[in-house]
Amino acid sequence: MKGDPVVHWIENEEPKSAWWRAESGLAPPPKIVVADDRMTADAAFRLARAGTALLWRGDFQNARQLLQALARRVDRQAPTAGAHTSGEAFHLHRQAQGRRAHILNKLLLPLNADYSVPLRRAPDVRQACSEAYGPGGVGEAPSLISLRELQGLIGAHEWRKKGVPVAALNNRIYPHYGVFAPVRSEYVGLVNEAPLPAALAADSLAFDIGTGTGVLAAVLARRGVARIIATDQDPRASACARENLARLGLAEQVAVVQANLFPEGSAPLIVCNPPWLPAQPSSALEYAVYDPESRMLQGFLAGLAAHLTPGGEGWLVLSDIAEHLGLRTRAELLAMIDNAGLQLIEKHDVRPSHRRVTDATDPLHAARAVEVTSLWRLAI
Repeated sequence: MKGDPVVHWIENEEPKSAWWRAESGLAPPPKIVVADDRMTADAAFRLARAGTALLWRGDFQNARQLLQALARRVDRQAPTAGAHTSGEAFHLHRQAQGRRAHILNKLLLPLNADYSVPLRRAPDVRQACSEAYGPGGVGEAPSLISLRELQGLIGAHEWRKKGVPVAALNNRIYPHYGVFAPVRSEYVGLVNEAPLPAALAADSLAFDIGTGTGVLAAVLARRGVARIIATDQDPRASACARENLARLGLAEQVAVVQANLFPEGSAPLIVCNPPWLPAQPSSALEYAVYDPESRMLQGFLAGLAAHLTPGGEGWLVLSDIAEHLGLRTRAELLAMIDNAGLQLIEKHDVRPSHRRVTDATDPLHAARAVEVTSLWRLAI
């Protein structure tokens, strides 16, 4: 924990301190008061809204109920669907998410050195914390954590245990904490069904740029590509991909390299599924969803020609939801492709089928209802 911030508070008229844990990037709270089962939801809401964090010393299950009560109070002020244009709705939605996080993250829990929670009726979260923070135990110090972040760790641990079914693999992928889970199957299906470039016959090699869980690399391997180099700059993603590929028996076929975008050399097939929304992440974990100023998208397109072998193809897997939200136009995307010296061979489209497509209460429903996910086959 060396280098992590320390938080301070007064408890029982004595100064206290602990390490601050926040993998989500949440800043340490400047003011902390101790709270327990006697605190009402209204009182907690007033303190949290004013910026005061609450260090919970009561029953763990009561802390969960308090968090739910705080969420209900925050959500009463959430924007309603259909009241604005899609672009306005997106920005209002992001603002509402920020306000929600600002308040809900103020409910804190203590963690012992071994990641056990010293509260009544607390679950055993040691394994979930170890997967996110690394091993705890002797030599470590007690710390504080937002209950909301702890719930995220527990949820990620459950995903990692149960896995995500992937029809294209007839198997499961097991995401790690902080690595985007392949819960939207349509983009995986596109990579599984698009015709492979003829140039693979001479050199059966593919690059998977920003591999994440390794799911697209695994799909390409199962389709018969002999060698695949999968890259990711996130150490968590690299470890996750290696574990998944080993579990699928593909470790010899797929090499995982920690790198920003392209590995060395060139290949007849290069696949990339960048984050789909060109917006600023509000936490470290949101980089799987938001691509600030389309930096990864532009980097992939700008470097693609230099890494394709003659007759090769670059597959860009991208949703058009950014266009429906007014964050990027189709003309801007086409200009990026043209400026990179690339041409479009063919585009394969699919409509998403996740539950939000039909959820009229979703603030972004208007954009989600018309969203299309595409695989752009690009060549020099």
